Amino acid sequence: MSIIKVIIPAYNEADSIGLVIKDIPDIVDEVIVVNNNSTDATAEVAQRAGATVLLESQMGYGYACLKGMAYIATLSTTPDIIVFMDGDYSDYPEELHKIVRPILEENVDFVVGSRVQRLQEKGSMTPQQHFGNWLATFLMRILFGATFTDLGPFRAIKYQKLLDLHMQDKTYGWTIEMQLKALKQDLTYTEIPVKYKKRIGVSKVSGTIKGTIFAGVKILGWIFKYSFKK
Repeated sequence: MSIIKVIIPAYNEADSIGLVIKDIPDIVDEVIVVNNNSTDATAEVAQRAGATVLLESQMGYGYACLKGMAYIATLSTTPDIIVFMDGDYSDYPEELHKIVRPILEENVDFVVGSRVQRLQEKGSMTPQQHFGNWLATFLMRILFGATFTDLGPFRAIKYQKLLDLHMQDKTYGWTIEMQLKALKQDLTYTEIPVKYKKRIGVSKVSGTIKGTIFAGVKILGWIFKYSFKK
């Protein structure tokens, strides 16, 4: 039986993180919540819900993901699959079955949950998110021949393939870095349509002008950086 671990970066998600953990299917071996310097009860709620809770005081989505990976590297048993998801309850954690199925049944390396419009709750994604996704995936298609349609945070990857990517981004560029490196290393990949709903609380990225601008700069920076690499 495959060992599946989930990494959830979380900053001030006390109102949602317990719901996320509760809805994660029991095929998961361990849920790892990385408390990214929250000022609320995120850590306490996650711990009560049964998650392993780590603290990452450096603010940034990538910092939190890397902290989770560093913890997994210390374990005596190596996992087969790592799943990433957000802690704001905008994803449907019960769809994890769908996300990991291509890896388990078809030996695909990498799966992205695609937030297709027909499955989105109205208002769950901002206009800038829609545009950013369109622009990033359009550029990946033109420059790299990719078939991605989304930069969705709900994703699964074989653990060894994840290590081979040598992930570096500490903040907003984590998802695009993973997809670009997967393309460069010729990983097999697919997208699975997933449902998406309005998050609990305010987004730290798309919910602020600063976050939106920084995320856009990071995403475009990674794309153009890789377009010039041989």
